[in-house]
Amino acid sequence: MVKFGSGIAVKHENFKTCDQAGFCKRNRAYADAAGVTGWEAPFRIAADTLNWQNGQLQGTILKTIKEGETVRLPVTISFLESGSARVVIDEEKRQKGEIELRHNSIARKERYNEAESWAIVGGLDISKTAKENREEKTSTITYGSENQFEAVVTFAPFAIDFKRDGATQIKLNDRGLLNLEHWRPKIEKVEPEKKEGEETPPTEVEVPTGEDESTWWDEPFGGQTDSKPKGPESVSLDITFPGYEHVFGIPEHAGPLSLKETRGGTGNHEDPYRLYNADVFEYIMDSPMTLYGSIPFMQAHKKDSTVGVFWLNAAETWIDIIKAKEAHNPLSLGIGSKTDTKTHWFSESGLIDVFIFLGPTPKDVTKAYGELTGYSQLPPEFSIAYHQCRWNYNTDEDVKDVDRKMSKHQIPYDVIWLDIEYTDDKQYFTWDPLTFPDPIGMLKQLDESERKLVAIIDPHIKNKEGYHVVDELKKKDLAVHNKDGNIYEGWCWPGSSHWIDCFNPAAIKWWIGLFKYDAFKGSMPNLFIWNDMNEPSVFNGPETTMPKDNLHYQNWEHRDVHNLNGMTFHNATYQAMLERKKGEIRRPFVLTRSFYAGSQRLGAMWTGDNQANWEHLAAGFPMIINQGVAGYPFAGADVGGFFGNPEKDLLTRWYQAGAFYPFFRGHAHIDTRRREPYLAGEPYTGIITQALRLRYALLPAWYTAFHEASVNGTPILRPHYFVYPADEAGFAIDDQFFVGSTGLLAKPVVKEGAESVDIYLPDNEVYYDYFDYKTYSGRGSHSVAAPLEKIPLLMQGGHIIPRKDRPRRSSGLMKWDPYTLVVALDKQGNAEGELYVDDGETFDYESGAYIKRAFGFKDNVLESTNRGTKGKMTSSYIKAMKAVGVERIVIVGAPKSWSTKAVVKIGKTEARLEYHPESGGKAAWAVIKSPKISIAEDWKIEF
Repeated sequence: MVKFGSGIAVKHENFKTCDQAGFCKRNRAYADAAGVTGWEAPFRIAADTLNWQNGQLQGTILKTIKEGETVRLPVTISFLESGSARVVIDEEKRQKGEIELRHNSIARKERYNEAESWAIVGGLDISKTAKENREEKTSTITYGSENQFEAVVTFAPFAIDFKRDGATQIKLNDRGLLNLEHWRPKIEKVEPEKKEGEETPPTEVEVPTGEDESTWWDEPFGGQTDSKPKGPESVSLDITFPGYEHVFGIPEHAGPLSLKETRGGTGNHEDPYRLYNADVFEYIMDSPMTLYGSIPFMQAHKKDSTVGVFWLNAAETWIDIIKAKEAHNPLSLGIGSKTDTKTHWFSESGLIDVFIFLGPTPKDVTKAYGELTGYSQLPPEFSIAYHQCRWNYNTDEDVKDVDRKMSKHQIPYDVIWLDIEYTDDKQYFTWDPLTFPDPIGMLKQLDESERKLVAIIDPHIKNKEGYHVVDELKKKDLAVHNKDGNIYEGWCWPGSSHWIDCFNPAAIKWWIGLFKYDAFKGSMPNLFIWNDMNEPSVFNGPETTMPKDNLHYQNWEHRDVHNLNGMTFHNATYQAMLERKKGEIRRPFVLTRSFYAGSQRLGAMWTGDNQANWEHLAAGFPMIINQGVAGYPFAGADVGGFFGNPEKDLLTRWYQAGAFYPFFRGHAHIDTRRREPYLAGEPYTGIITQALRLRYALLPAWYTAFHEASVNGTPILRPHYFVYPADEAGFAIDDQFFVGSTGLLAKPVVKEGAESVDIYLPDNEVYYDYFDYKTYSGRGSHSVAAPLEKIPLLMQGGHIIPRKDRPRRSSGLMKWDPYTLVVALDKQGNAEGELYVDDGETFDYESGAYIKRAFGFKDNVLESTNRGTKGKMTSSYIKAMKAVGVERIVIVGAPKSWSTKAVVKIGKTEARLEYHPESGGKAAWAVIKSPKISIAEDWKIEF
């Protein structure tokens, strides 16, 4: 498992701690008060309000304020066809608009209830088979495909226990920390008449005794004050996972995969994990501090059981984690002690809206979450190859020169990138006429090698008279407003800027028009887009972002939608890239820095402004793996580090690691030295090129893993607990992983000077070194040699891995190349694998234009069978692909009896077999060359 140290670069004073965020401090204090003996939780369901209908239990929670005075909170508990459950708690007075806002605010009076319309795309069908059994103090709902789930709702105090097969898996409000800060008016006390010689008594506000009201009404930070027109409105809930020691997810944070405690314990965090999308400059390691994106989805795992929760709230959110060990009577079942993970979630505004997933496998949980928020985009194939980037390539000639040199040195790449300097005076949709006078010529040169260009376009629009984009933005009133309802002005790269409000459907429609080829002059079909700074980053704003009392479309406050903001911009750009010319619909590629639940549907993300040091190299994998656990597998980190100049060993190791990032991009700050791979010199350039060629050779396997993620949400980089949910020794491992379903087990070197790594094997299967077929077997840790030129990569026996071995300049030039199949036999002499192929560019696969093959080796027979379903375009696609063959089959772990074989039988023909015996700890292997079989057809080879 990766260990993290500390860094010193980030300006902590720019970002709030929990103590500096009023609602966070209040909810922690509430939790402390609730821990005192004699505490009575003030929330109860009024049993006479309960109504069960069509798979939903509805009623009213009463919050007792003082004797005889209550606040009414409508609650709906829904049981879904998928087996998930949902609990939503609102506030009646605000639903009805029966409140008064301060400062003559025009903000909405309701609690924000539209996060669902952005994050959720399906999976909300209500169960037709769920049944309720109501008793005097509880209501029990049985649900699930086999009635395996139960929800026991306790009326007073309100709580829910979720059970699977009779055992409690998740508890809501187990500790009584449910808290919904109801609306109340700010009542100024009338000042008593001042008598001569007396000081003026201060104006006071009526508040319940004992509550800290200092941040209820106005909240200063960093020289700015949040006006809070609705007063205090936070929501919180405790969620307990009994018997679960490990929790994962809730990205984005720089830290280990298995989340740490946040209240007590040596080496743990003092603050809760924070979700508040922010532009964090040179972020530090091992911190609960917020970063660029937020996915409020958590998995809990114990031996053979995974469950999850999704907290659907787009406001600033903090999550406390406590791991409580409870001793058990050794004479009872469950010898020793068990750990309960107790979490406490609090958001500044909005609803309590939480989904419950009861598993029991990690795959079940990610699939159920994906049914709601959408599965990962099936990206265009070029986008999973290598991207060459820096801030900034200086001219169009510079871009063409890098392109020529990459070809000259036979270094494959698919995409070259442009940061903001390509624009004319930081005006998006323009080109600098001095440095980029001929963008079409540049794009045409790239296109000759099937290469692409990605250009940055951010949400801040330069406030400059005569710039057509900002003029239209103002005229059509499509920008974010300030609290007074006027267009908001802030500061970003262009100086004075306005921000497009992509919550507004009219703004999306307008944005789409800006990307048409005839509008964005100098763009071509091989130009794609990068959305950065979309948290949004505002240089002169509180915490480097927008004031929370800003107003979006339909007058929702920014505080309500902050964590969604980046996704709405990402979505607008995705929509714009679908059809830039009428009738030409292509899969978009749009990279985003800011994200939320559902962003996985739209493209890739990266981990932001990392540093060129070994610590940041090591941090990349836990962060990327965690993204996959949280449903967003198309993730990467800047290879080489964004800030600073990596020494050559570090740069080389980073390329070797990057070859296993789902999103693989080299990137660097404008002040760093140039570091294109051909500049490193030998042996470094050669080693980096080998890492790049490994990625390109394995693109068929990577693309198959991306396809799997796009249909069931399964992560592309799979942590051990995901593949071996019963193996407790592997639950916290986050520096090695399996790639898709390929059986490839990778542990790239992330430590300076390392000449070997210890790889943990979770079973007794045979594992082969990918490069030389050295064998490893036996559950536990094994030392694998890793000199600078070597990536520690093993093949687990029992898998068949598709590859393309001919080196090319780009993935587009590999389209018609033949395949190599690597058959890694298990101890029983069997293996299986899959391959998914489509055109990598259009949506024709939705009409059946794809190939999906299952490969199996059993009883000395290797065969390929069709796993695809027929659609209207299937036949024509298969026909076009018939010419793509298999040029080589390599069988690793080939039996000794084959040593006398010279040929194998393929239908009515034969092919030559070459056998290589085992030697020096390396497995025997055999190879069939030119078997003359198509990747598109069924076939059988008999050994």
